[in-house]
Amino acid sequence: MKRPASLVTVIIPCYNQAQYLEETVLSALNSDYAPLEIIIINDGSTDDSPEIGHGLAKTYESVNYLNQKNQGVGIARNTGIKAAKGKYILPLDGDDLISKDYISKAVEVLEENEEVKVVYCQGIKFDQNGEKFWKLKPFSRNALARDNMIFVSGIYRRSDWERIGGYAEDYNLGRADWEFWINMLKDGGEVVQLPFVGFYYRLTGNSNSLRKRTGGDEAKRKRIAYLNKKYPDFFERELNGPLRFQRTWSKPYNTLLKFLGKL
Repeated sequence: MKRPASLVTVIIPCYNQAQYLEETVLSALNSDYAPLEIIIINDGSTDDSPEIGHGLAKTYESVNYLNQKNQGVGIARNTGIKAAKGKYILPLDGDDLISKDYISKAVEVLEENEEVKVVYCQGIKFDQNGEKFWKLKPFSRNALARDNMIFVSGIYRRSDWERIGGYAEDYNLGRADWEFWINMLKDGGEVVQLPFVGFYYRLTGNSNSLRKRTGGDEAKRKRIAYLNKKYPDFFERELNGPLRFQRTWSKPYNTLLKFLGKL
């Protein structure tokens, strides 16, 4: 007898994304996977997000709405996951979209192989002017030590979120998904990228500039310092020393310093 399908929880933090929120929720509701629950977490929005979130929860039985004061996307995701009942978690920001078959194909991989920690897919970046294929670098732990190649909407087990203590709540330096994936994958686990476009990343005024999203050079320095302090063993193993400001050159630079006896 075929076992019942595992519940998937879609976590949608929302901060002033009222104009996109319904479209995001509907893209999840349109999934060909069941059973599914959707949790909207309003992170102290000052626009109409609360009204829209409440309305969606009243209209659709599988949609739940939570409210918190503005504390940032990491805490909002943790708030939602604490309330989640699903075996699997899909974080989805309040202005992004997924394809109809993304969840079903990802869960199929996770159910078949316990060694797989994260499943993601190919992506598209889009705005009112059109869309562009998002070229993501292949995953390896060594590559992850230097940069992130897994967008925030990878699908993973709730038990792994618990194991690593969730999203870092003391981290507000941008690129929180990178820190989260390092934490989850630093000690092992396979990662699978599905061979089709299943994620659509919306470029808005807050997202279409990398510098704007990540805070510039000073935030980058603080981010690198945070990561080096929290994951020294990971960077030592993968980069032969700490992550550097010029991230691509971290390993050769560390290797040279060790050769010269300066590290």
